[in-house]
Amino acid sequence: MIRLRTATIGDVPEMAAILQTWLDQTPWMPDLHRLEGTKRFVARLLETTEAEVACGSEVDGFLCLEGAEIPALYVAESARSRGVGSALIVEAQARRTRLCLWTFQANSRARRFYARHGFLEVEATDGAGNEEKLPDVRLEWSRT
Repeated sequence: MIRLRTATIGDVPEMAAILQTWLDQTPWMPDLHRLEGTKRFVARLLETTEAEVACGSEVDGFLCLEGAEIPALYVAESARSRGVGSALIVEAQARRTRLCLWTFQANSRARRFYARHGFLEVEATDGAGNEEKLPDVRLEWSRT
């Protein structure tokens, strides 16, 4: 069973490890981030967003909401394809009437995931506006 709860500052190390592992294991992602910086980034997210974690004995994934924007949704490698991401996004959809986010065009797995959850791709860029300088795509969902 997937249990969701509000993230706390004590979750930062596990949340940062999930994100950093994804960054390190994604071959097309530029090598811009180290764990200490990722921990600071996640701690700032907790200060500025509504953050939820999915957990069993440890944190399996997390989602952050800032109004309608989802600035972060990451699932631990060991928890992928087990419904963790879906549980987090369904909870966010229950709390909002509209959601939006950016993902990288190269992230085909994420794009398929969001499409399954009703998100539509509404804008694509060449990446000039993001830190990684990678082409990205904006997705939106609304309750109809």
